[in-house]
Amino acid sequence: MKEFVEPSTDITAAALKGEHEGNARFGVWGVSASGDAVHGDSVSGQGVMGTSQTSVGIGGQSSSGVGVSGESATNFGVLGKCAGGNSGVHGLSDTGHGVFGQSRTNHAVHGESGQGRGVVGVSQTFFGVSGLSTSGVGVSGESTTGVGVFAKGGRLAGQFQGHVEVTGNIVVSGDIQLANADCAEDFTVAGSVLAEPGTVMVLNDEGELQASVQPYDRRVAGVVSGAGAYQPGLVLDRHDSARLRQPIALLGKVFCKVDAQSNPIAVGDLLTTSPTPGHAMATNDPVRSFGAVIGKALRPLAGGRGVIPILITLQ
Repeated sequence: MKEFVEPSTDITAAALKGEHEGNARFGVWGVSASGDAVHGDSVSGQGVMGTSQTSVGIGGQSSSGVGVSGESATNFGVLGKCAGGNSGVHGLSDTGHGVFGQSRTNHAVHGESGQGRGVVGVSQTFFGVSGLSTSGVGVSGESTTGVGVFAKGGRLAGQFQGHVEVTGNIVVSGDIQLANADCAEDFTVAGSVLAEPGTVMVLNDEGELQASVQPYDRRVAGVVSGAGAYQPGLVLDRHDSARLRQPIALLGKVFCKVDAQSNPIAVGDLLTTSPTPGHAMATNDPVRSFGAVIGKALRPLAGGRGVIPILITLQ
């Protein structure tokens, strides 16, 4: 059995608390091959607190586990402050999380900086900074005069899966690329049933939309977006409403219901409303077509009824 050795007299109570006045020493230093290097639990305060002027407040190294783990029921799991030119909390990991924080009521990881970045995450193959939340905000960044969240990437600076809401302005210095086809706008639809995508729609006396029912109708407004392989790339005037609303393609490519029973449709033909409800047809009367043109056919239809792509050019 190894003989117990009394601690030397130069280890003071302050050193045991994690304070050291040396310029190149750690306040608290832990090394672990498989478990937690430094582990602290607290119900209301800090689990582990380390203060350093020039070096690392808390340093944890682990080959397969967690370098530094902090849990708190009401406060910060891990809190790091640095007055010098280093990091408040700095975590390195070969296989796991560099810094991992869990909190029930406060910030899992919180970083503040007067001149630099509050939180910096570096990763070769995974996420530099990852935030998970079941009901709150996964990652939050705030700045009074600078940038709340800054992202820089070789292929993409940021990637979002799901809806994105912006309450301020969006400033773009490059191109805006939309994967889908047409530019649409939401309109209120008359009645209690939505029209099928591809239906030709006209205005009624109340300014609502309904399916077209007569040829060369100058009240034509557009085509219900979303049929076939073309989905709306941009939808204007979308908001919650007690009335039925649908996106109507006003510009771009859209699949449209057409009727070629009387006149075959060729590529480039101008299209207008037809007697068949919600269907377009090729124009053959230039005078009646003025103001009633929906668009140009992008594919032919020799006869019958069908759905073809058209280029919306209301005129």
